[in-house]
Order: sequence, then C-alpha cells, then structure tokens
Amino acid sequence: MELKSQYRPLSIKLWPPSQNTRHVLVERMTNNLTADTFFTQKYGSLDREEAEANAKGVEDAAYATANRQYQKEPDGDGVSAIQLYAKECSKLLLEVIKRGPSSKMDTKEVVFPTNTTPLDESTFDISKGQRAFIEADEAQELLRPLKEPGNSFTKICFSNRSFGIGAAQVTQPILESLKGQLKVVDLSDFIAGRSEAEALNVMNIFSVALAGSVLKSLNLSDNALGEKGVRAFGALLKSQNCLEELYLMNDGISEEAALAVSELIPSTEELKVLHFHNNMTGDEGAVAIAKIVKRSPLLEDFRCSSTRIGAEGGITLSDALGNCTHLKKLDLRDNMFGVEGGVSLSKALVNHPEIREIYLSYLNLEDESAIAIVNALQESAHHLEVLEMNGNDITPEAAPAIAACLAEKQLLTKLNLSENELKDEGALQLCKALEGHAHLKEIDLGSNQITRAGARRLALTVVQKADFKFLNINGNCISEEGIDEVMGIFKQCPHLLGPLDENDPDGRDDDDDDDEESDGGGELESRMKNLEVS
Repeated sequence: MELKSQYRPLSIKLWPPSQNTRHVLVERMTNNLTADTFFTQKYGSLDREEAEANAKGVEDAAYATANRQYQKEPDGDGVSAIQLYAKECSKLLLEVIKRGPSSKMDTKEVVFPTNTTPLDESTFDISKGQRAFIEADEAQELLRPLKEPGNSFTKICFSNRSFGIGAAQVTQPILESLKGQLKVVDLSDFIAGRSEAEALNVMNIFSVALAGSVLKSLNLSDNALGEKGVRAFGALLKSQNCLEELYLMNDGISEEAALAVSELIPSTEELKVLHFHNNMTGDEGAVAIAKIVKRSPLLEDFRCSSTRIGAEGGITLSDALGNCTHLKKLDLRDNMFGVEGGVSLSKALVNHPEIREIYLSYLNLEDESAIAIVNALQESAHHLEVLEMNGNDITPEAAPAIAACLAEKQLLTKLNLSENELKDEGALQLCKALEGHAHLKEIDLGSNQITRAGARRLALTVVQKADFKFLNINGNCISEEGIDEVMGIFKQCPHLLGPLDENDPDGRDDDDDDDEESDGGGELESRMKNLEVS
C-alpha cells in the first residue's frame, strides 16, 4: 500500500495545461502569423502586436471549448480535451490568417467565439470567458435579457462569475419571476473569492429566490459548501421533489454536509444523475449518501469518486447500489474500498444488467475482489462499453477471470488496466479475449511490467481494428528492440500508438528520477509541438 501511495501522485494528467505551456503555444502561433510561409504569402502576414493579440484570442477560445469537453469526461484523463484544444487552435488560427492583417479588414475588432456550439434560445449562460467578480451594476446589465417579458429561458448557468451581495440582491427578483419556467439551474463556482459570511449570504438569497421552482437539474458544484453551505441552500433543496440530476462535486461535502443533503432533499424518486466527486465524505458520510442512493430507484449515472470512502463505507454504499437496477454509469475511483469493499460491490453489480461504463481505478481491489467484480460483470453487464480498473494491484492470477469476462463483451470500446502487475502472462490472455472485438477503440496497459513479447502481441491485436484509436503501453519493461518492433507494426498509423519514452528494459523503478509537472506539461508539449494549420 505504501508503494502505491508514493506512486499514484505521479500519474500524468494531460489537462489542464500549465500556464507556461499555454504561453509557449501563444508564442508559437504568434510566430506562425508573422513568419514568411505559404499562407502568409497568400493572405499577408501580421505585425507582431496584432499577431500576438490574435494568438491570445485563439488560445483563449480553444481553451474554453476544450475545458468544457474535459468537464464532460467521466474518466478525467484529458485526452479528448487536448485533441480538441489542438484542433480548435488550428481551425481558429487558419481563420485569422485568411482574414489577413487589419488593413485588409472592414474593422479592426476581432471576435473569437467562446462556444462553437450555439446554445438554443431556452438557455441563458454567462459562464464563458475569464472568471470575474459581479457586483450590482454589472448584474443589472448582464441579466437584462432575463427581465424581458415573454422570454423563453428554462436553463440558466451563472458559473464562473462570482456574485457579491449587491449582485445577489439584484438577481433575486429576477429569479423569483422565472421560477415558474426554470428547469435547469447551474450555480457551480459562483461565489469564488468571497468571504464565508458573504458567500453564505449570497447562497441564501439565491436559495430563497429559487425555492418552489420545479427543477430537473441542479448544479451546486465547486462552491466549498460544507455543511453551512448545504444548509444555506436549504429552502431550495427542501422544495425539490422532481430532481433528475444533482451535482455536488468539489464542495467540501463532509460527513455532516452529506447528512444535511440527505435530510433536506424530500424526494429523489426521479433522480437519474448523482455526482459527488472530490469531497471529504469518508465512511460516515458514505452512509448518508447511501440513504440517498437507496431512495433513487431510477438512478442511471452515479459518481462518488475521490471521496475518502473506505471498506466500511464501501460496503454500505454497495448495498444501496444493489437497488439501482437501471444504473448505466458507475464511477467510484480513488477511494479505499479494499478487498472487502470490492467483494461487496461485486454482489451489487450482479443486479446491473444495463451498466455500460464502470470506473473502479485506485480502489485497492487486489486479485480477490477484482476477480469477484469481473465475474459479476460477466454475468450481468451485457452491453459493457468501458471498463477501468487501473491501479489496483492486479496480477496474472486475475487475468483468466478478466479475459473470460472481456471475451463476452463484444461492445467494449475502452479498457484501462494500467498501473497493475499483469505482466506478459496477463497481457497475452487479454489479447486472446479481445481478438474479435470490432468496437474496441482504446486500450491502456501502461506500467504493467510487460516486456517485448506482450507488447508485440498487443500491437498486433489492435492495429488491424478499423475503429481503434489509441494504445498505451508506456512505463513497461520493453527493450529497445521491442520498441522498434512495436513502432514498425504501427508504421502506417503511428498516431494510434502512445509515447514509449518511459519504458525500462531492465525493470528498474525510475519513478523518482524525474519530477514531472502535475499537469503533464512535458507530455502536452509533445502533443502540441507539431501544431499545424490545416
């Protein structure tokens, strides 16, 4: 266990990029706009000042778009976000080049879209762009469309704007006038930087204003609520009987706060989505969450990752999940269930025939409970698409059970078993099980003590699959000859193969040799350095 706690903080996150990485990208795009290239010869190059302003606009817009994509990713690895980031930068940069220098334009003002997907007329969203403090005067102007008679807004998003008391008081009568038509309310991250007293006052004002509305979705994430914050929203929570989605992520939800949530919400019989990611819930808080889950028979998407839940809480929560027979997505990553909690979870999974995505990384499962879980999934999850069990001390002993389960899951698109100890023996068994899987798109078996033989077999298994997108086998024990062999197999499609720069052919543990940036800046740089206009 001690080795794992030392190792896990080094896992690379591609998103968000560091400020230095973003600055380097802006500089690179600025050079593209001023350099003598085919494009600038055709459309004209920009002077340094104009190029830098445009490059910053491009990067800001691309970052905003990619960040929204990242927030929707259940696995949180940032791969698709970084791909979208590069794509948007390339697309917007080309638009700037084609417009040419300002002397060729009707106006010097350049506007970059912060959302490339237009919102429908029912949505009012002030979350785009840089975060800012909102006071009374700004609120009057910003919220003017909400006061127009006969408006059709049913969804509001006030995220990324920090409301002071004055702004909240301006907002209160507006929200009261809309409570009969609102269905979706997003108040995530709307009190950042305020003192506790002011923040609680603002939350209470919003709560009273919205109390009595019949909401389908409520997002109160990223507000450091704690028990005081939860109770500040008491009037709103007590009035909700038809919620289908509730988001309380990164809110400092402790045992007491979880009990307050369970106590305040009168009914969750319609609830389909419940997200509690990144809180301080612990075992006692898990008991309160389990009560909510048990009262939510229609639950389809449950996320309770990074909540400090141990074996005792895991058992209680698993028991409650056994009642949620409509569950399609389950995310319990980064807790401390252990073998006992994992075995209890396996008993619940037998009751989930509709489950499609399951994320069980870093739960300390070990072989015993890993085997119990895949055996349950083999029996129940007939349409399984995503399975993640990385970082669980899984060895070749569990490989036959995992392979038997996977062999029957022909709809599988993504498999992540990285940071385990499967070795070549386990990898070869998995390869055999996955040979006929036509829908498979992504496999991650990084850091599994795999050598040349296992790597070669993995490469041959996936390279011919029509829809395959990405294979990661980095951090293993592949020799230089093995790396050359794998790269040769992917010669016609190198973009499908992840980096191989962290393999150790001698099997040494070099984790402490390099102090990598927590946001994976080096990896991100390697992905962005070849940014081209296309």
